Amino acid sequence: QVQLVESGGGSVQSGGSLRLSCARSGSGSEYTYYNMGWFRQAPGKEREGVAVIDNYGTIAYADSVKGRFTSSQDNTKKTLYLQMNNLEPEDTAMYYCAYKRTDWLYDGNPSTLAKDYKTWGQGTKVTVSA
Repeated sequence: QVQLVESGGGSVQSGGSLRLSCARSGSGSEYTYYNMGWFRQAPGKEREGVAVIDNYGTIAYADSVKGRFTSSQDNTKKTLYLQMNNLEPEDTAMYYCAYKRTDWLYDGNPSTLAKDYKTWGQGTKVTVSA
């Protein structure tokens, strides 16, 4: 089983920054072909994709965070990162890391749909005050 553990959440004021990390471990963690993503869920809202990435390095961002958030991965450390700058109160949510395997049908576009991901971390909370 692939396991994901997020860290780095906290409370900041508007305009502040946080860096989230997602460490991958367990059996299957060495699989070559995958999508990983950062998703967030605010109270009363559905889980939404924030930034997604694949093993080729293709990255896609939600329009609401584009230009403010940057996702990256360190394959040696098996860690996914999300650098969040210029945070806004609207960014307040529980942030989750997710993982899915891909196969030969993969179209080269990492999925932004939470329902496509089968492995999730426990979440790390981000609170941004005005």
